[in-house]
Amino acid sequence: MVATIRYEDIVKVPKALLHDHLDGGLRPATIVELAAEVGHELPTADPEALGRWFVEAADSGSLERYLETFAHTVAVMQTGPALRRVARECALDLAADGVVYAEVRFAPEQHLERDLTLDEVVEAVLAGFAEGNAQAAEAGLTIRVGTLLTAMRHAARSQEIAELAVRHRDTGVVGFDIAGAEAGFPPTRHLDAFEYLQRENFHFTIHAGEAFGLPSIWQAIQWCGADRLGHGVRIVDDIAPDGTLGRLAAYVRDKRIPLELCPSSNVQTGAVASIAEHPIGLLRDLRFRATVNTDNRLMSGTSMSREMSLLVETFGYGWRELQWFTINAMKSAFIPFDERLRIIDEVIKPAYAKLLA
Repeated sequence: MVATIRYEDIVKVPKALLHDHLDGGLRPATIVELAAEVGHELPTADPEALGRWFVEAADSGSLERYLETFAHTVAVMQTGPALRRVARECALDLAADGVVYAEVRFAPEQHLERDLTLDEVVEAVLAGFAEGNAQAAEAGLTIRVGTLLTAMRHAARSQEIAELAVRHRDTGVVGFDIAGAEAGFPPTRHLDAFEYLQRENFHFTIHAGEAFGLPSIWQAIQWCGADRLGHGVRIVDDIAPDGTLGRLAAYVRDKRIPLELCPSSNVQTGAVASIAEHPIGLLRDLRFRATVNTDNRLMSGTSMSREMSLLVETFGYGWRELQWFTINAMKSAFIPFDERLRIIDEVIKPAYAKLLA
């Protein structure tokens, strides 16, 4: 079966994406054009070479160095038109890759250098996604993009960003997140924001268990009440070699807490040594709510189809396993249950049924 699954076929099947950063997915050519407009100096003005530079710079094995590459993308995302363009192109690129549902996150506080307000930043991105969704539909492609607003865990604006997310909940913002270097910046620093979100019946995920281990995951779940874990790959540290689950791992599995796993990114940041050693195979075998994600398509030189193709090559997965990951992601989305169910029943399952027949 594995030999019959080609990359081109994976592109065509519907996919659901929960963990994708807007500022980590720009087209290199767009970065070059926008940088020229604002006078930002890039490592190179050649789009093809710039794309390679991002991947190579992110291949350090350090989360901190990986995050430094964002200085160039964020620098060109400081105006309304630029944000709108980047969001529109993001939706179109994902749709072209067969993604039918995506939650794309970004940190509004990082886009204020040219006097935009937080609300103006969000409105520009939402407008861009709406345009991208519409243009994709005109091209015969179906995609829905929901937006997550991210607060930076080393800053002190999480309450403000949480309120911003709730303020825009009816116009496209579906959830909240915190991101940035984990070590030294535990999620419990932002308890006020998480308690506020819970009172507002709003969804949130937390970057945890990527560069830092089990304490980060435990705090995200038991102190902060996260609906999902951004990465969560280090939950494997609570699983014995014989597959016996520790108490935290058992809780995560029992509660069906989704893991937003990002295989290529996890290798780049040193969270795991290689795709072959990535615990996604073990976590699937143990029936955790594992999902496949891109994280930062530019820095990893990746796409959802490429991530799935890597799993096919590495673990011998077939269409049944790819469907399992896709439905897991769609079940875990932050949109209403009936909307999730419609996409699963009317879009995802019919497409895979033809391949599994």
